Amino acid sequence: MPEYSFDVVSEFNAAELTNALDQARREVGTRFDFKDTATVYDQRDEMIVIESASEDRAKAALQVLREKAARRQLSPKLFKADDPKTVGKGRGQIEVRLNAGITEDIARDLRKRIQNVSPKLQVRIQGDQLRVVSKDKDTLQLVIKSLREAEDIPVPLQFTNYR
Repeated sequence: MPEYSFDVVSEFNAAELTNALDQARREVGTRFDFKDTATVYDQRDEMIVIESASEDRAKAALQVLREKAARRQLSPKLFKADDPKTVGKGRGQIEVRLNAGITEDIARDLRKRIQNVSPKLQVRIQGDQLRVVSKDKDTLQLVIKSLREAEDIPVPLQFTNYR
């Protein structure tokens, strides 16, 4: 009897993130409410630093980035923003960590959730991804549906290598 499987991963398309950042920079540069705020998006590896004239403008710039990312199919869970803080001359700054990757704790939690759907499923943790194997395609579809609907999973999930 054939076996069907898929992988659960948490990653993001770096090119789409770059495009979203470019679009956000363009919009902030042309919007009237950002005039003379010198708003900057600075990407450093797994962190984006947003700096603007005030904390409120920095929050608004973060919202612009989230909107642009959503249009490019990047999950809102990808952006884990710290609280805004004031830096030199009253400028507001927000550090946004890119929240991708499945840690061991998250992998164990996902394994429990998947086993709750059907105890017959085989779940293997392979580094930063999970392989889910079943003899029934419908059960795999139920697993994907339940993981997509779970709001309390802290990272964005993708389902790849569906066989």
